[in-house]
Amino acid sequence: MELSKIFIDLISSFAIVAIFMPFLIGYLIAHKEGQSIREEGPKWHEKKSGTPTMGGLLIIIAMTITNLWVGAWMHQMTHALLITTLVIILFGCIGFIDDFIKVFKKRNLGLKALQKLVLQIIVAVIFLLVYINDELPLNFSIPGVLSVDSKIVFVLFTIFWLVGFSNATNLTDGLDGLLGGLGSISYLTYAIIALNQNRVDIAIVCFSVAGGLLGFLMFNHKPAKIFMGDVGSLALGAGLAAISILLGRYWSLLLIGLVYVIETASVMLQVFSFKVFRRRIFKMTPIHHHFEMLGWSEWKVDIVFWIIGIICSAIYLTIFI
Repeated sequence: MELSKIFIDLISSFAIVAIFMPFLIGYLIAHKEGQSIREEGPKWHEKKSGTPTMGGLLIIIAMTITNLWVGAWMHQMTHALLITTLVIILFGCIGFIDDFIKVFKKRNLGLKALQKLVLQIIVAVIFLLVYINDELPLNFSIPGVLSVDSKIVFVLFTIFWLVGFSNATNLTDGLDGLLGGLGSISYLTYAIIALNQNRVDIAIVCFSVAGGLLGFLMFNHKPAKIFMGDVGSLALGAGLAAISILLGRYWSLLLIGLVYVIETASVMLQVFSFKVFRRRIFKMTPIHHHFEMLGWSEWKVDIVFWIIGIICSAIYLTIFI
């Protein structure tokens, strides 16, 4: 993939988001459709109540348009490009339903956990049907530990991977600009890996998502003019999981996406500790709120977490590429 074509891919998604986001923000403000801040969050976040949300919708639209025209232009309309695009769209639809209930129906919690889980599993199964139909590798392995040639094990792992990382990025999206920056870093890292493996089709997806996220950051950095919403945060994690599997490097996501893993682990540990020992490990979870409670500004949390994301990605690219 030539450097000029990479920039065209990035610029396409970036331009669509940068041009049309002000119209989306204006529409949502005019109709007084804003985010309700959950009561259990930090008290100083209450001033964000009413900020427009569902900005992730435009990121997905920009990605889809870019993937289709760049994929066709470069003769890369492969099953991998299409199914990854579809996974991001469908997980985005789940998030859209969740956001719609919160914003338009004025219900803070949106979809019930079981409803969301069932929908996520259904989309993961759709991904698997295409993956298996293309006769791609079904071997599940832990390097240096074990290798299992079992379709059942691979299917269960893939469902867990897509659902797990979808929820992980959703948990990470709690501060202005945090997930937008981290997502840009993660997708650009996988774009480099894809190019190294000559997987131009997947690189197109990665660059188009990264371009959309960079455009979104113009409006989402502190103080945010619009939030990503579940429509974006659920889609981003699922896309990363699908890409890591299609590239045959699913474990790479544990390092490249280490911040998402830590955010999720902090919530799980907090719940376990409180239920078993009636004690909290962190002041508040996900862990980005813990650092806020320690007195860190949102900008400081963002920058530190972005740096961690860059370092983890650099380590993976240096060692494994």
